[in-house]
Amino acid sequence: MRADKRPVGFVALAGWVLGVGLQLQQAALWPQWMHAALLLTGVLGLVAVWRVRAAWVLALALLFGAAIGAGLTGLRAAHFAASALDPALQGIDIEVTGRIASLPQRSAEGERFELVVESARRAGGRVQLPERLQLSWYGGPSAADEGSRWALTTGSPGLRAGERWRFTVRLRSPHGNANPHGFDRERWLWEQGVQATGYVRSGPRDPAPQRLGTTLWHPVDALRQVVSERIDARVTNARSAGVLAALVVGDQSAIERADWDLFRTTGVAHLMSISGLHVTLFAWLAIALIGAGWRRLGLHWPRLLLAVPVPWAAAVGGVVLATAYAVFSGWGVPSQRTVLMLAVVVGLRLSVRQWPWPMVWLLAMAAVLLLDPWALMQAGFWLSFVAVGILFATDPGRRQRMQAEDRPSWPRRAVRALASLVREQGVVTVALAPLTLLLFGQFSVVGLAANLVAIPWVTLLVTPLALLGVFVPPLWDVAAWAVQAMSFVLQWFAQWPWAALFRPVAPWTLALPAVLGGVLLVLRTPWAVRLAGLLLMWPALFYMPPRPAEGQFELLALDVGQGSAVLLRTAHHSLLYDTGPRYGPQADAADAGDRVVLPLLRALGEQLDTVMVSHRDSDHSGGAASVQADQPQARWLSSYDADPARRCVAGQRWHWDGVDFEVLHPLASDFDEDGKGRLSTNAMSCVLRVSNGLQSAWLGGDIDAAHEVRLAMARPDERATVMLAPHHGSQTSSSPVLLNTLQPRHVIVQSGYRNRFNHPASVVLERYAQRHIPWVNSPVCGAATWRSAEPDTVVCQREVDRRYWHAMSLK
Repeated sequence: MRADKRPVGFVALAGWVLGVGLQLQQAALWPQWMHAALLLTGVLGLVAVWRVRAAWVLALALLFGAAIGAGLTGLRAAHFAASALDPALQGIDIEVTGRIASLPQRSAEGERFELVVESARRAGGRVQLPERLQLSWYGGPSAADEGSRWALTTGSPGLRAGERWRFTVRLRSPHGNANPHGFDRERWLWEQGVQATGYVRSGPRDPAPQRLGTTLWHPVDALRQVVSERIDARVTNARSAGVLAALVVGDQSAIERADWDLFRTTGVAHLMSISGLHVTLFAWLAIALIGAGWRRLGLHWPRLLLAVPVPWAAAVGGVVLATAYAVFSGWGVPSQRTVLMLAVVVGLRLSVRQWPWPMVWLLAMAAVLLLDPWALMQAGFWLSFVAVGILFATDPGRRQRMQAEDRPSWPRRAVRALASLVREQGVVTVALAPLTLLLFGQFSVVGLAANLVAIPWVTLLVTPLALLGVFVPPLWDVAAWAVQAMSFVLQWFAQWPWAALFRPVAPWTLALPAVLGGVLLVLRTPWAVRLAGLLLMWPALFYMPPRPAEGQFELLALDVGQGSAVLLRTAHHSLLYDTGPRYGPQADAADAGDRVVLPLLRALGEQLDTVMVSHRDSDHSGGAASVQADQPQARWLSSYDADPARRCVAGQRWHWDGVDFEVLHPLASDFDEDGKGRLSTNAMSCVLRVSNGLQSAWLGGDIDAAHEVRLAMARPDERATVMLAPHHGSQTSSSPVLLNTLQPRHVIVQSGYRNRFNHPASVVLERYAQRHIPWVNSPVCGAATWRSAEPDTVVCQREVDRRYWHAMSLK
């Protein structure tokens, strides 16, 4: 008997998703012909097995579906990579003409936007650039893209989507920090279609940027910008205006960082972006309104109803308007998933068919990956699809049963709606807890209660008012009041003890069974099966990352850009040396402490015992406030504190788990009576030596050559297995005397990608080479890990997590 085509198609779709996932694990792309051959093999094989009458046809369908998914994704990736920025064009002035192709994001430093390139010239000749660039236009004191320089520039007059401009820019290949459990900025830029980043040259000696006029390109982004600006002008409360802009036009950057922290703690962050819930509500309202309007039109033009029945007009019109809303709001993964599922369900109903929910679910997943294969790497992709799948699986026939019953009274419908909300939110909260911990290392304990309040408030009050405000602006004032009221309640939830649970991120071998356990826990199965789900969850929930053995220690030099942050761990203790840079001139600018250090500490389950800030320069102390707020129990030492008990002074010494920590510099005499340093800021750097008797590490901050020599002469027998390059490899440090004395076996340089200081200096690298000292640099290595138990090895995070989209930044 011929194999049923429906299971073959289902398995082929599953293979497609599997193939996309496997291709995204590639460290380097194959040649285009190999991806094309894989794709062709999959297509021909699937066509062949489609008519085969055999039980093993499903296995072949899975295999050929995976070949199609991997081949097509690889072919697209290879084609995209072929148009990467020429490395020779990095860091030089290029005249670019193009169109503003995104909603410009404004900050205190200037504007960031995407530009579609029309033409580019260098020294009078044409040059080839990638199609899409991400540019920043700084105004006033600002950070240039290639370093932490503050330059006086002419600010943007206010860019608008769709405008044509001519700029002089400096570009570089996409690059981001590479840290364990960190954000992959290079993948995100790849997914956005951006193959170069840079900044507009607008200084006194640079050619003035020229606005060449407006175009009809990018009308959706232009409209989104108009609405966003009107919200900002109308709503006086900036925090409420940011939430409304996120709900209406999908501009999540408008939400302040403090509000995002509040929403994550209370588990309602998913409501502050255009989610499937918002699109579904919009589609439901559109279907109801179009259906009512179509019936009224039928009273005047009966033939209209014969030509297009009300169910067809309402359903198709609702899906079209929901799609328009999703596109207007940024077309995120939850919106894509919802629109595609709505389209499939509406199509099946209009054709009087009914598919099993797994087929609808998997078809929507495959369609999203067809549009954007790299969405598979997004946390939102998995949270969105797993949540919908769980709701389908836990009660797939609920809506059909409700429709089969007589229409109840409105109080009964309200009770049912409330009960349904409680049930669905409880199911999703429990089932997604392991997945949320796996993806973020954080779970909101108060999330269930907070969502029971926030979901109806946001979906039935705030979002409708915000959308209607586009046509009746005074409604934005009411919506802003509703946002403020919600924030007040959420702050109350956030103050609860254990409002959010932080756990170390478990490895995949433990996390995947835990996710399965969360699903089993909410399925309508016997309690014995549900308890088995708890057993599957247990190892991941109580996982603790391995630590060094007694008498050993580990050094992890984080990738923070042009700055320094080093985590030192022993068997039961940990010390943070420096907190990374601040990423902007403003006091409230983002910093490495919040973006890099704290996420890593949470992922590792670390509670710091000591924080040592070598000196006050912002590339070393920029993240101090964030770290101190999150780690109040830690002892603080620095070279600039007025409190004598919080100063690092030569002679301080302590022992942790068989490992010796000793401060070598500055001397007590280097501080004056008021606690201020008598030396330069760099020369006051705290120098720390860590040793277990066999291996040792030497960390010197930004200490200069003169004091390096003094330390070397004072301790001529001092040796170091690994050395953190002083002053990021500057030519004013790493003196020959220090290198000859310490004789390090490894050097770790922490510096920014293509930084304007040219760290590490070529003369310093030559000194390392002359002494046969191997060295690694954070832009190429990422976070560097050295362990005293394996003293001859430095592990680079970029090698551990290498993917093909990282290759462009290393050119």
